[in-house]
Amino acid sequence: MDKKKVAVPLVCHGHSRPVVDLFYSPTTPDGFFLISASKDSSPMLRNGETGDWIGTFEGHKGAVWSSCLDTNALRAASASADFTAKVWDALSGDELHSFEHKHIVRACAFSEDTHLLLTGGLEKILRIYDLNRPDAPPREVDKSPGSVRTLAWLHSDQTILGSCTDMGGVRLWDVRSGKIVQTLETKSSVTSAEVSQDGRYITTADGSTVKFWDANHFGLVKSYNMSCTVESASLEPKYGNKFIAGGEDMWVHVYDFHTGEEIACNKGHHGPVHCVRFSPGGESYASGSEDGTIRIWQTGPLTNDESDGGATAAATAANGTVAGKVSAAEEVSKKIEGFHISGDEGKAKEKDEAAGKE
Repeated sequence: MDKKKVAVPLVCHGHSRPVVDLFYSPTTPDGFFLISASKDSSPMLRNGETGDWIGTFEGHKGAVWSSCLDTNALRAASASADFTAKVWDALSGDELHSFEHKHIVRACAFSEDTHLLLTGGLEKILRIYDLNRPDAPPREVDKSPGSVRTLAWLHSDQTILGSCTDMGGVRLWDVRSGKIVQTLETKSSVTSAEVSQDGRYITTADGSTVKFWDANHFGLVKSYNMSCTVESASLEPKYGNKFIAGGEDMWVHVYDFHTGEEIACNKGHHGPVHCVRFSPGGESYASGSEDGTIRIWQTGPLTNDESDGGATAAATAANGTVAGKVSAAEEVSKKIEGFHISGDEGKAKEKDEAAGKE
């Protein structure tokens, strides 16, 4: 452990309650973006590379459990304890649609083609909304056997994947027939399920285990036992040679995908880690915690003989944005000038962020 470098993350403040979900957009012509869901009821959009705050989506009246962006990062969606799922314009911050449910909504996901929104929650019903006809009643597929915790699309929107809060396993629905066609068995409830960028693997976290499944034949590829209860795990998207996991011990661990050996352990959060996700290019990863912060960690060459220069560069990036990155962030901010927040709130946040970067 002594040989491992101490990583200095970019710390993103702004949420006043625990951060419970993180989602990176794919890389777009304007870069990539990070959206966070928090119990403070206000999802936040950030520049995925620098962590710079772009805007806050205001309108929910209860905790937001899940948030996501569509493929082009032009729209955002959020699932909330106020019994609604909302769709937002990610450029202006305006609410586009609000879909009423009869109970808490825990998960939402845009289809890859961006036309559909999938929602699920304590009602145990999976609904598919056609965003081209938002006033039309949603399509419902076979009921989930338990309260829905996570949802994702795979196989070019032909399959839906879902896990439950109150039972183990991941279920797969065939979208055409609406039927459950497969169950990936786990002992504990699956708190995180991610489809890899290349569509090859499904990464799940249940109890203190991280599992990797073949996304096409549904066989178990690898299963690793962690040192504590893990709430979230994510596979590095570019080479698929490492994965991250976070949970009760407040640390963000990096492991070798092939051996399960721990490569690095990042300390810094002051509460359990609820969510971890790799950026689309794999150059960094974000963690969200009970402590209300998001931390963005540089992946870097994770070898033990890493030069000190790398660590210094990471520290510089954390303490003040690198010049090149600032201009990119400014460009995005200019594009999104129309984002409405009350002036004082924006100034207060800028002050906070400035104070955090000194």
